[in-house]
This record gives sequence, structure tokens and C-alpha cells, in this order.
Amino acid sequence: MGPKTRVLLFKAVGSLLEALPERLDVALARSLGATLGNRSAGMRANLADNLAHVVASEGERPDEQLLEEFVARGFRNYGHYWAEGAKLPALSVSTITERFAIAEGVEHLYAAKERGRGTIMALPHIGSWEWGGAYLHTLDLTMTAVAEVLNPPELFDWFKEKREAMGIHVEALDDRAASVLLTTLRSGGVVGLLCDRDIQGNGIDVEFFGRRVAMPAGPATLALRSGATLVAAACYTGPGRDHFAVVTPPIAVERTKKLRDDVARVTQSVTRELEGLIRRAPEQWHVLERRFPPS
Repeated sequence: MGPKTRVLLFKAVGSLLEALPERLDVALARSLGATLGNRSAGMRANLADNLAHVVASEGERPDEQLLEEFVARGFRNYGHYWAEGAKLPALSVSTITERFAIAEGVEHLYAAKERGRGTIMALPHIGSWEWGGAYLHTLDLTMTAVAEVLNPPELFDWFKEKREAMGIHVEALDDRAASVLLTTLRSGGVVGLLCDRDIQGNGIDVEFFGRRVAMPAGPATLALRSGATLVAAACYTGPGRDHFAVVTPPIAVERTKKLRDDVARVTQSVTRELEGLIRRAPEQWHVLERRFPPS
């Protein structure tokens, strides 16, 4: 598929989902997600391997039937995620507020705001982080997020425009990103970093669901350099059209050793919190690349 075709396809599907009546959009998207899972053997195998590590008990591989159910639900939920994201820019503030059943731990964000040194939210690819960002915007806690630059650039620009319509400021993951994020934190702002994938290939080795993997060092490094409050958070889909968010208590980020040693320690602490958030709803963890090294 060529770059221009990709842009047209994403825009067409996004416009269709945005225009469809509510409930019909999700039903269609969940069906498309199931079809994707059935036809993409590679992605299905990747998701199965990822979820096997999450739902395994004491290092044992989970029951195959149970794992298959999690995988099937995972692809349906992936479609659900795209449908809700397409609809979100057109929803009113009152609708977004009404559809938040629970916001557990939001007091940690208000406490960080009072502290005045900025807040870093470490986020997994679970549920709908965009819904969480839109909800934060209604609370006057507007989030700045960093997003992977897509090919072609027109596709990234389209995603950026859509997310900023939700109340989420988006910066490209490039050489300028760190400087922009530090400026945001120094002004007391909120930064959201998706950090359960090592996109740049320069992460810190930590233990993640019993395996050694590389995790991004960004949240830990920014927190140690800026003095900002560091928390982990996730926004889950459900029940029904509602959502619920979870924000962890602040993660300790005091300097104790060399910077690299402290980054490794804090990154491991962040990873432990991400594990807990993912375990709450493994079927909503939509990482379709193989996340763990072969056994």
C-alpha cells in the first residue's frame, strides 16, 4: 500500500466511523477488528505471545482456550479503540464528563499541580489514552503527548490534528521533543508518555512480566532532570460506552547514584506500575508487535 493510499484509507475509515450513529460505529469497528485478527496471522501470533506473558500463572503458559479468548477479545477491543477515537473530537465536554464512571487517583494529579513542578504520566497502550487525555482537558489538566512520526508526514499531521481537537497537545518524537517536554514541565504542565514499547531502540533493560525487555527511559530521565511528579496511569474502556481512569500514587524519583543508575531504578519502578495497570484488563492491551524475546 502506497503512502498516499494509506492516508486516504485512514481518513476514509475515520470519517466513516465519526459519521456513523453511536453503537453502530463500535459494532462495525469491533467486527473489523475481529476480521483483522483472523486474517493477520503474524499480528495474531504477536498478540497471543504478549498476552500469554500477562495472564500466565507462576511462569506457566496459560490454558490455550483461555488465551485464545483473550486474543479474540483483544482484536475486538482494538477496533473499539479506533471507533471511539474517531468519535471523540466531535463529543461535547459534558458528554466526555458523563462517560467517566470512575477517575481513581486523580487527586495525585491535583496534588502535583499544586506542587507546581509539572507532572509526568507514564502510559501503557491500553484502553484509550486519548479518552483519558480528553477527560484531563475538562479538568484543566491539559496533557502534552509525544507521538511517533508516521509515514507519510500527512498521516502524522492528520492524527495530530484529530488529537488536538480532543484537547491533547501533540509533539513529534524527534530531536526537539525533550526540550519541549522540559519546558512544559517547568511551566507546571502535564506530560503523557506512552512507554510500554521501546520504539527508538535505546531503552533500559528491566524485568517486565518475568522477562528482561527494553523499556523507554524517557519518563524516568525527565522526572530526574526536572523534579516533576511521576505517576503511571491508564484509561480503560467500559462498562458499555463509559470509561474509567486509574492514576497511581507518585513514583519515587530521588537522585541516589549516578544518573544512569537512577534512570534504571526508576524505569523498573515505572514498569512495575505498568504491569499492574495492564493486568487489570489484559484484553485491552493493544500492542500488536511481539514484545518479549523468544524463550
